[in-house]
Amino acid sequence: MAVYFIGVDVGTASVRAGIFDQTGRLIKSSAHELKIWSPKGTSGNYYEQSSDNIWESCCKVIKEVVENVNPEAVAGIGFDATCSLVALDSEDKPITVSPTGENQQNVIMWMDHRASQEADVINALNHSAFQYVGGKVSLEMQLPKLLWLKRNLSESWYQTKKFMDLPDFLTWKATNSESRSLCSVVCKWNYIIDEAGYHGWPGDLFELVGLKDLLDENASPIGSNIKFPGTPQGSGLSLAVAQELGLKPGTPVATSLIDAYAGALALFACHADVPLEQRLALICGTSTCHMLSVSQPTFIDGVWGPYADVLLPGMWLLEGGQSATGKLLDHIVETHPSYPSLKERLPPNTSIPEELSRILRVMSLPTGRPLSNLTKDIHVWPDFHGNRSPLADPNMKGMVCGMTLDVSEENLALLYLATIQALCYGTRHIIDCLGRSDLEIGSLMLCGGLTKIELFAVTMADAVGLPVVLPHKKETVLLGSAMLAASASTHFASLNEAMANMGGHGRTIHPNQQDKKFHDRKYQVFMKMLQDQKEYKSIMDN
Repeated sequence: MAVYFIGVDVGTASVRAGIFDQTGRLIKSSAHELKIWSPKGTSGNYYEQSSDNIWESCCKVIKEVVENVNPEAVAGIGFDATCSLVALDSEDKPITVSPTGENQQNVIMWMDHRASQEADVINALNHSAFQYVGGKVSLEMQLPKLLWLKRNLSESWYQTKKFMDLPDFLTWKATNSESRSLCSVVCKWNYIIDEAGYHGWPGDLFELVGLKDLLDENASPIGSNIKFPGTPQGSGLSLAVAQELGLKPGTPVATSLIDAYAGALALFACHADVPLEQRLALICGTSTCHMLSVSQPTFIDGVWGPYADVLLPGMWLLEGGQSATGKLLDHIVETHPSYPSLKERLPPNTSIPEELSRILRVMSLPTGRPLSNLTKDIHVWPDFHGNRSPLADPNMKGMVCGMTLDVSEENLALLYLATIQALCYGTRHIIDCLGRSDLEIGSLMLCGGLTKIELFAVTMADAVGLPVVLPHKKETVLLGSAMLAASASTHFASLNEAMANMGGHGRTIHPNQQDKKFHDRKYQVFMKMLQDQKEYKSIMDN
């Protein structure tokens, strides 16, 4: 009988499910959009979702992919999700996290930046735990958001009996097990695993922050049973959920991963010509996460980690990132004056990125020079939603140099290309910081929605000067969650064995050396824009 594994990925704007065979081949997938609220008057810093809407969407897509599949053939289910914060009351019902007071809005999204002041208060403590998050707690992590809730929505705070990372919420809904993933609590909740092997919540930090009540009753509000990703959760699918999904009760459910980490898992499983510790995995979607797996703990300011055992057993993980990448490209395109007419005249079966790439090719033909050279007079600093790495400064702002009165489609295409280049230079900036700690990068492994844009992948190779590998396997993040499912089942002996059997190969894009001088010059301008912004802020703050 055939054996299948289900991967479920809850991204920023949608839920997707895929069913894979034991070789990692995608059999069927399904997607469903999620509701997102950004309350009026919050300056684009508040983003909220509904855990009920998310779970209902998960059930919908799972049922669609298992239609006509023998339930006995489904050997496991794996979940991944964004590192968003879920609040539930004593009856496991949603509790509002919103200034609107709406209980259905009970999820503070990962990209929510409301807790800026709280992050500053926490970082002023300069606690030793911060060495494991690049020296500073990010306002995208959970402690600042929890402190914001206690300060600003006290009624919700005292009514909430469970705070969960979204990936843990999903496995709890599926199994009734309240175990938490080591990935979630270490990477986003400041749970400590140190070089000596100590595991535990930093009680003194929680007390200093004013959140010590979260550690009451053996930390039951935030989790006392912490498990490795890919290990079985509880007794598997509960009877009620199994009946809802049309699956077998007790079907193994894997301890979850944060969504980007599921993508990294599948990327690390993809066969490559360089050692594991030289592969930088980029999960490129709404934001971009940069993952590097190393054998020894390495501490780098502005780079999250080192995190022990959160992805691969016995390895430490470093995580850099850019807070807005796909979202930034959407913003650049959709706010340009020519966007409505471009969208209206778009040829059938052609996406906007494809049409903009076509326009750029036409523009470059008369020049006799590489397409990249079209932007020699347009430069972008891409931190429109703050800088996650390597500056760890949520107050950084975006910059565009070279604007004119031109509002044509050609101008949009140039601005689009300059923004793609800037995102790639942001990755180069992160790699430079890794290099200063003697970490050598040999190739970039890419997955996520942005990799569907060939111009993005090619520009990344050229701008960074390293080979880019794109996996042949479809839906890489879903595949990572399916690998978790395979690990939790009895079909494979370990997560490493599941990765070896399901990983596959990829296509390599080599950098164009003829373009190196141009990108080196533009990168100099890129770094000069950083210095200029620092100078502007210094002048205005004095």
